[in-house]
Amino acid sequence: MVLQRVVKPKNQRVKRALEKKEPKVNENNKTAMFIRGGRTSELITQSLKEIYTLKKPDAVFFKKKNIMRPFEDQTSIEFFSTKGDCSLFMFGSHSKKRPHNLVIGRLFDHHILDMVELGVGSFKSLETFKGSKIPVGTKPCLLFAGEPFETDYEYKRLKNLFIDFFRGPVIENIRLSGLEHVMMFTAAEGKVFLRSYKVLFKKSGCKTPRIELEEIGPAFNFTFRRTKLASDDLYKKSRKVPKVAKPKKKKNISRDVFGTKHGRIHMQTQDYQKLQTRKMKGLKRKSDGAGDTPAKKTKEAESS
Repeated sequence: MVLQRVVKPKNQRVKRALEKKEPKVNENNKTAMFIRGGRTSELITQSLKEIYTLKKPDAVFFKKKNIMRPFEDQTSIEFFSTKGDCSLFMFGSHSKKRPHNLVIGRLFDHHILDMVELGVGSFKSLETFKGSKIPVGTKPCLLFAGEPFETDYEYKRLKNLFIDFFRGPVIENIRLSGLEHVMMFTAAEGKVFLRSYKVLFKKSGCKTPRIELEEIGPAFNFTFRRTKLASDDLYKKSRKVPKVAKPKKKKNISRDVFGTKHGRIHMQTQDYQKLQTRKMKGLKRKSDGAGDTPAKKTKEAESS
């Protein structure tokens, strides 16, 4: 039996830091750490800085180089994750066997969950593209294209990893004018292409503006290399949602894939004989004489 060491706070600052790291029903925004290996190329260093810019403010960039091999030994990354309370990481290295190498991954309970190794083929920085840029911390709209993202198991997990890495804070409502950044991921022939666009709103002559996309960078051409994915049981456990956080299901109310609310109404059987219709003289039912006045009865008797 392994006993876990209980850390008691010495002051209020330490107490707040420990409370921030505790498990919550609604977790904080996931923070990513960017680590350089013992040997890196200028291309990899620049790539890490560019992706770090996209991920800010939920990102930490390590200035010092760290000699580690994530696929052989994960203890260093797990230590940095526990120390900095980070659940995402990107590691860059360069060697003769694996030139211009990027490892993107995530952790669950400060242990490695998924890792995917990508090779950087070509790269264009933000400075190469002219025009205005998007503000730091803008939540992007993620688009995925390519058959491998829907059919191949490893590409499906890579798609899920990209969503986890770049999605930003969880929001409930979307404002049209607030949609400024689009990130496009395309998979084809063992490669993954990343493109970044700025959304431009043009006049269209009606209430809804015309949308145009302007490429702002960075642009990457990744080569798919090694993977180390969690087992199905561990992956299912990491995605488990607490009962408190699950929305309570309302009776006879459902939503479709587009989020439209649908309701079912149950009505009792109606008696159409008692149904009130439009009041017209021609539709008036004839009385049987029970409600006639005495004067009317006398007049009818004299006429007969």
